Amino acid sequence: MTARLNALQHAPELYKKLSDYSIAAKKGQLDARLLALIEIRASQMNGCAFCLDMHVKQAKLHGEGELRLHHVAIWHESPLFSARERAALAWTEVLTQLPAHGVPDAVYEQVRAEFSEQEIVELTHNVMGINAWNRLSVAFRNVPGSADKAFGLDKVQFS
Repeated sequence: MTARLNALQHAPELYKKLSDYSIAAKKGQLDARLLALIEIRASQMNGCAFCLDMHVKQAKLHGEGELRLHHVAIWHESPLFSARERAALAWTEVLTQLPAHGVPDAVYEQVRAEFSEQEIVELTHNVMGINAWNRLSVAFRNVPGSADKAFGLDKVQFS
């Protein structure tokens, strides 16, 4: 895979604004491990190799187990996720691929049962953020692992 262009280099002010937005969205009440799961799932759905690689490594740094990382793709069938995680993953999926008739009431009720209104808004902003990054990385073919050193991910070890 060869990168097409460097978005940071060509539009640093926009890149910084998106980065600031993402950082602000993560400063809420939601656990870093939960946020990593939604970033992984959205990146899988969007086919974003760069972001998937990055967020799997970040999840590992946050203490996420390898089997659970493998199971994110099959979370519907996996017994490894809590009701709260399942609600967050369902919310991520529906917001990543919006249905023609909007978010189904059943998915909203699922997320509402597990999260406060404040947390739902924070969850939504985090899903929006990762989808923006996915689109940037897919469009310009960011190479997986190419920013590991910059993000401190070069020390992540998998068994």
